[in-house]
Amino acid sequence: MIAIVDYNMGNLASVQNAFAKLGQETVVESDPEKFKNYDKLVLPGVGAFADAMEHLQERKMIESLREYALSGKYMFGICLGMQLLFESSEEFGFHEGLGIIKGTVTKFDATKFSEPLKIPHMGWNKMFIKNHPLFNGITQEPYLYFVHTYHVNCTNQENSIATTNYGYQFTSAIAHDNILGIQPHPEKSHNNGLKILENFIGL
Repeated sequence: MIAIVDYNMGNLASVQNAFAKLGQETVVESDPEKFKNYDKLVLPGVGAFADAMEHLQERKMIESLREYALSGKYMFGICLGMQLLFESSEEFGFHEGLGIIKGTVTKFDATKFSEPLKIPHMGWNKMFIKNHPLFNGITQEPYLYFVHTYHVNCTNQENSIATTNYGYQFTSAIAHDNILGIQPHPEKSHNNGLKILENFIGL
């Protein structure tokens, strides 16, 4: 069984509906004591990093998520949910994250853009994927749907399993053992996104 973490900061219905299209039953779970009962955990997220960490703290979910990460079971962060897996973010000041993946979350640096581009990075863009089970059966350069102003920087580049170009190359998907994450929204990315979720189900 797959649980989708409900901490009042994610597009839960869209994520659950995407899994339902694949015939996968999911549970929207708000009780951190029950996380350990599930085979896989999905951490979605929409909004600001600091608000998300505050919500997780208020719901006493932080330690439960860290413990789940150590259990060896798969955890999948989506968009802000992926960013929360990292050690810290500079969004509206310095804020500590879950610290499950080594690295930081930083704002797009427009001074490095090779051409005038708008922030946030919003819309369809290409991912340059590495060989990983999350991308089985997907073309080498799939298009997915992005909405974000901040991106992750992995301390260990081996954790980066996909990159995207928006002014410059940034990490758009990560993997470290049983911990996975993706910056775009697979639930909004049609066939490519559904295939990623299908692959996650099959892990």
